[in-house]
Amino acid sequence: MKFDPPLVPATLIRRYKRFLFDAELESGELITGSCPNTGSMRGLTTPGSRCYLTTHSGGTRKYPHALELVEADGTLVGINTGRPNRLAEEAISQGLVGSLGRYGARRREVKYGVNSRIDILLEDAELGRAYVEVKNVHFCRTAGLAEFPDSPTLRGAKHLEELGDMSEAGHRAIMVYLIQRSDVERFSICAEFDPAYAVAFDRAMKRGVEACALRCKITSEQIAVESLVPVEESGLNSVS
Repeated sequence: MKFDPPLVPATLIRRYKRFLFDAELESGELITGSCPNTGSMRGLTTPGSRCYLTTHSGGTRKYPHALELVEADGTLVGINTGRPNRLAEEAISQGLVGSLGRYGARRREVKYGVNSRIDILLEDAELGRAYVEVKNVHFCRTAGLAEFPDSPTLRGAKHLEELGDMSEAGHRAIMVYLIQRSDVERFSICAEFDPAYAVAFDRAMKRGVEACALRCKITSEQIAVESLVPVEESGLNSVS
């Protein structure tokens, strides 16, 4: 997926109130923009970091700039939580996620469970249904290891429970962790920052939910899913 229009380089000054950031453009202009990530963004908000912004001209947007990439640990990291679903869907269609590319139809944001919407619903006359939930991952504190979550997520645990319900109802249920950075070789659940999510993950695996992690290759021009990386969890049901 190419960035169009091209991203604008800048220097991050601060990120605050979850939805906002200040930055300095290369021209020296100081701007305030929107942050398309309401999470903690642990390790990605250091003042002075190189960053890249999307721009939106016209319309009714209060802030024409949005934060897209931040340089951390010598690599570019995608922080936009609006990207993973599309990237995961592209990876599925390209055959990068096991047999998921064999399903004949794909739909997004389909209602299921208790007041929830599944990110991607795959359907096929022979294969049946596959419920695919996608989570954005960008946290890395140990070289080569991506982790999720980087802060407590009750919503994430709820999604795992509902995927387990779909699995026990006879459907496939898949948890996809979309890693928006290329400097990792493996993925793990971060029980230290959210023990309840780790428990929910283990329970989901025991109920038949499958899981995989996809690593992206990122430049200031484009972002694309590169490959699967191992998920370090005992009792894991890997995507086949």
